[in-house]
Amino acid sequence: MIFKCPGQDDRNLKSENIVCSQCGYKAEIFSDEVKVKCAKCGNLICRKRLPSCVDWCKYAKECIGEKKWKELKGG
Repeated sequence: MIFKCPGQDDRNLKSENIVCSQCGYKAEIFSDEVKVKCAKCGNLICRKRLPSCVDWCKYAKECIGEKKWKELKGG
């Protein structure tokens, strides 16, 4: 049996809009992506920081512990 983090299930992905700094186009980016190509101008749009499972995984607190989870979430 292979252990896999329960948060790695693709059904837990979330999407958000990220604005292209070149043309202002709102591109869709998913929680497991770091960058996307702008559909309007072709510019590479990058997140300000790298995504982490702490941002989207409902099991993150269990995996890393409450103390570390609070530190990473900013509270």
